[in-house]
Amino acid sequence: MYEYLEGRPAERTAARLVLDVGGVGYALSVPLGAVFGDTESLRVYVHQVVRDDAHTLFGFPDVKTRDLFRTLLLVRGVGPAMALGILSSLPGQALVDAIVGDDRARLTGVKGVGKKTAEQILLDLRDKIAVFSLGEGPAAAVPVAAGSPALQDAIAALVSIGYKERDADKVVTKAAAEVGEDDVDRLIRTALAHG
Repeated sequence: MYEYLEGRPAERTAARLVLDVGGVGYALSVPLGAVFGDTESLRVYVHQVVRDDAHTLFGFPDVKTRDLFRTLLLVRGVGPAMALGILSSLPGQALVDAIVGDDRARLTGVKGVGKKTAEQILLDLRDKIAVFSLGEGPAAAVPVAAGSPALQDAIAALVSIGYKERDADKVVTKAAAEVGEDDVDRLIRTALAHG
């Protein structure tokens, strides 16, 4: 998995950024209104989604926004396109405020988010948002619960074999306290032993 790409911005539209990295153009889907700066060289934090029919890269101006995107992906019924849409309508702090404030109306105001999805977001993220470190301005929340990429991969692996997301999060968090957050295989083995 990529952590970030660093290169020259070759093309930019509202929802897309093409980053030239050593002569290779990476097309990144980005949140509307994301500010990357006007420098010759950009560092863009990425999340890759691999499907049978496509490999898609999502780009974010900072690691905090990228981690919030990944946290949204833990919600049942929220895929990458919807998570990007949510962050486009409710950047960082606004999204955190909506979840902490149990603001269903604000969530359902996002295109594609219905009442059931809004309720699922509130249900699944209420506890995770409670442990966010809040700062100033948009995209200032850092999900502590989202953890390292290894933690996220371990949770995704358990979900893929039939665990509910909440249960997978619980046993992986317990395993991480025991064996650390760096080794995905060890995390999964330990979580399965506890689960």
